[in-house]
Amino acid sequence: MAEPMKIRATMQGDVADVKVLMNHPMETGLRKDAKTGQLVPAHHINTVTAKVNGAVVLEGSMAGGVSKNPFLGFKVKGAKAGDTIELSWEDNKGDKRTDTAKIG
Repeated sequence: MAEPMKIRATMQGDVADVKVLMNHPMETGLRKDAKTGQLVPAHHINTVTAKVNGAVVLEGSMAGGVSKNPFLGFKVKGAKAGDTIELSWEDNKGDKRTDTAKIG
């Protein structure tokens, strides 16, 4: 399983500012291994979902063109300090990761 995501969520007025660092290799399937010359198999995040207190606030998709350890930033209107934010991703190999944080 992948390493935990680093999630920082802070209130700025009535809007939560969420920043997430996802630990993932994000291989395109086009890069060759320097030692063997073989293509490194594709391994990238396909879908990302964010929820605040169980309600979906963001759904998105990614592909192989996104860099290793992608950073995602977004804002959520209507959230409050102390609310729980849950971020999940699933990659093209079926691996999944879900992490939570409190909005500060």
